Amino acid sequence: MTRPPSGLPFDDIRDLIAGLPAGDDVATVTAAAHAGELVDVGGLGRLEEIAVWLARWQANPKPAVERPLVAIFAANHQVASRVSDLPQARTRQMVELFAAGGAAVNQFALAANAGLKVFDLALDMPVPDITGADALSEQACAATMAFGMEAIAGGADLLCVGAAGVGNGAVAAALAAALFGGEASDWTSDPREQAVVEEALAFHGTALRDPLEALRRLGGRELAAIAGAILAARYQRIPVLLDGFVASTAAAVLHRQDKGSLDHCLAAHRSGSVAHDILLEALGKEPLLDLGLALEDGTGAALAISLVKSAAAAHSGMATRTQAGLD
Repeated sequence: MTRPPSGLPFDDIRDLIAGLPAGDDVATVTAAAHAGELVDVGGLGRLEEIAVWLARWQANPKPAVERPLVAIFAANHQVASRVSDLPQARTRQMVELFAAGGAAVNQFALAANAGLKVFDLALDMPVPDITGADALSEQACAATMAFGMEAIAGGADLLCVGAAGVGNGAVAAALAAALFGGEASDWTSDPREQAVVEEALAFHGTALRDPLEALRRLGGRELAAIAGAILAARYQRIPVLLDGFVASTAAAVLHRQDKGSLDHCLAAHRSGSVAHDILLEALGKEPLLDLGLALEDGTGAALAISLVKSAAAAHSGMATRTQAGLD
C-alpha cells in the first residue's frame, strides 16, 4: 500500500530508505567466480568474503580501496552533565585534537592513506536533556541527516563513520533500548546512564515505536548525521565500516526501518562492551576486529581499512590456478 504524503520532513527520509538500491549481482557473481579460481582459494578465510562484499557494493568485480574516508561527527548533549564528570568543552577539545592530527584515529587514517573529516554539529548548542524534552524537532533531525549525506560529497570508495561527544554513550544506550527493547542495564553498565535511559524511555513513551521518531527524540545531531551519511553511501555505491556502539546505534535506526538497509555496511570492530555485543547480534554483524578498542571516534573503523584494502588487493592481484599452471 502506498503511504499518502503528509508533507512532513521525515517523508523524504522514509522514501529514501524505501528506495535503497540493491547491490550489483553481476559484479557479485563475477567476483565470487574469480575468488574460486585463485591459487589460495579457501585459504584466506573471511578475507574472500570481504572482497566479494566490496565488489557487490562498489559494483566492480575487481574492487579496490583507493580513496577511503573517515568521517567523525561531533555533537553535545545537555544530559552529559548527568552522566559524565567531563565538561562539554571536552568535545571541542577532541575536535581540535582531530584537526591537529594528534589522536589515534589520525595515525590509523594516515597509515591507511585515508582522508579524515571532522564535522562540528553546533557544539555550542547542545541538544536538550532527553529525559524531559525532544533532542531535535522533526525538521531539524531531517536537516541534520541531510547534512550527513553531504559528508561524502568529495567522493570516496570506502566510508568509515565515527562519533565524538561527551555523554553520547548514554544517548546511544537510550536509543538502542527504544529500538530493540530490553532493560537499561542491557545497554549500559553505568548506574547514572541507566537512570537516564529509564527516564527518557518513560518520558517519550509510545512515540519511540517509530525508528525515526526515536532518533529525533533521543539521538542528537551526531547520530542523525551518521544515519544520513550511511544512506548517502548506499546511493553512491560506497561500502561502509561502522565504528563503535554509538555509530552502530545510529545505523540501527535504518535497520529498524528496513532490515536490508545496512547490507552495504560491515562492523569494523567489537568494543568489548556487552551493549555493543548485543547490538551487533541484533544487526547481524560479525565484527572484523576484536581488540578491545573503547574509543567511539572512528578509531576501530580506520584501523580496519587496511584489512579491507588487503582483501581487495589479494582478490584482484593474486594469480589464478590457471595462471600459475596448477591443477
